[in-house]
Amino acid sequence: MRSRIPPRPSLRRRRPATRLLGPLLVLLLLAACARAERPWQLGATCYEVFVRSFADSDGDGIGDLRGLTARLDHLNDGDPAGGDDLGVRCVWLMPVAESPSYHGYDVSDHYAVERDYGTREDLQRFIAEAHRRGIRVLVDMVLNHVSSEHPAFQAALRDTAAPERALFRFQPTKGPLNEWGGDNWHRSPVRDEWYYGFFWQGMPDLDYTRPAALAEMQRVARFWLDSIGVDGFRLDAVKFLVEEPGRAQDTPGTHRVLREWAAFVRGVRPGVYTVGEVFDSTGALLAYYPDQLDGYFAFEVADSLVRGVRDGRGSGILAPALRLQREVPQAWRVSPFLRNHDQPRTRTELGGSREKAKQAAVLQLTLPGLPFVYYGEELGMEGTKPDERIRTPMAWALAGPHAGFTTGTPWQPLQPDSLESNVEAQRADPASSLALYRRLIRLRDSLPALAEGRLHPVAASDSAVVAYVRRAGNRAVLVVANLGESALADVLLSAPEGTLPEGRAHLQPLLPVFADVGAARELRAGPGGALRDLVAVPVMPPGYVQVFALEP
Repeated sequence: MRSRIPPRPSLRRRRPATRLLGPLLVLLLLAACARAERPWQLGATCYEVFVRSFADSDGDGIGDLRGLTARLDHLNDGDPAGGDDLGVRCVWLMPVAESPSYHGYDVSDHYAVERDYGTREDLQRFIAEAHRRGIRVLVDMVLNHVSSEHPAFQAALRDTAAPERALFRFQPTKGPLNEWGGDNWHRSPVRDEWYYGFFWQGMPDLDYTRPAALAEMQRVARFWLDSIGVDGFRLDAVKFLVEEPGRAQDTPGTHRVLREWAAFVRGVRPGVYTVGEVFDSTGALLAYYPDQLDGYFAFEVADSLVRGVRDGRGSGILAPALRLQREVPQAWRVSPFLRNHDQPRTRTELGGSREKAKQAAVLQLTLPGLPFVYYGEELGMEGTKPDERIRTPMAWALAGPHAGFTTGTPWQPLQPDSLESNVEAQRADPASSLALYRRLIRLRDSLPALAEGRLHPVAASDSAVVAYVRRAGNRAVLVVANLGESALADVLLSAPEGTLPEGRAHLQPLLPVFADVGAARELRAGPGGALRDLVAVPVMPPGYVQVFALEP
């Protein structure tokens, strides 16, 4: 039986002390109901987990579902008033279906849980514990291909009359090359024919030009929603679903399949959430809105943030986010991130600098959208290619073998910085990366300006500075960062009408992780909420970043 996500904490009913309290309670309850009816994604943060590398419960060196369940309090302990957890409200599990590979993106049985991770009961117990804490659970869904060891593909190889042949693309000769001149056709090991697999021969593509493939993947989705109890899916490599001669990506057939698959899962369970990987420019991404999946990862936003922080240039850093805001009215349908399981980790991209990694985190988690955080980023973990080394085990403890990840031999050695990028080492340090992520995720969830406010760019007189306002009605926050290598003095900030509520406002710094450097205590917005040559921070040292609440 599927466990239910408990409602967000709300005001308790109390017996009114006087008649005057009655109308007030009604108003408060109506406000609470209005919040409950909003999309859950507003103000939420999601967390990407590679189960193999998160926590090992049985000493075999491989992270598993029981280990993940035991560490759920790190993500969200269910106490919204506390501060000892990250406070995330959504978890994306990288593939947890049976697969012959360590990463799981070549599924061999869509109806079985990866045996290295545990049992179906272990997964359902994890989901129940996540739901008890108010966490929604997404699982990776690979629509594009299966493993070459999948029984359906093996049957299709053996017998040309097998009904499973309708799931795949077989031809007596090679098909055309893709638009980059690459060859995605592979010789059958059984007879003189070829099959199509975009990524490699071990991942034969499903053939969505025929109805059998879509019908099967709809059945798979229903199984995970109804029988397992997940709350949604992250869809891998969706831009390659349907190929046309000389074109392997972004085809009309791909958009058709996504529309039909997404409509099906919404019919199975209204409110199911889907987010897709379209690794491309913002222009290419926009073709996947508005009627296919719910949301998509904003790769150009991620690259702009990392590049701007790395190169010390604030000017232009917001352009992709502003374009998406113009084109996608529902901000939660865009997912900003920094780095994921296919890319070198953020701190590594930033030359190992913890200060720059913190700046990048502040920028990501104060932009519009539903942000995703890759596991270990909250600790400043490092890692670069090959892929196994950007998916290394999490470090939990300072004592014991392998930093608390396992009592056995880990499937991959931990990173050299595991005693520094470590939960125990950072838990009590108010200036740590972990403390910053905890603070940011809670601010995002509690401040209307960050949860749902519009993004307003603020021009700075120095190109090393990035500044912007997030505003929801009369609630606003100001974000300012010096991305350069030198201290800056008296940087002027300006913005057009509509940026701020009119009148005076106090600047209240919200990130105690960073030292107070003597920021201005008050600003006055001009006519229509414009800014004119404001000096918000008289001196900004290198690495400076702060989020200010603007209190009337």
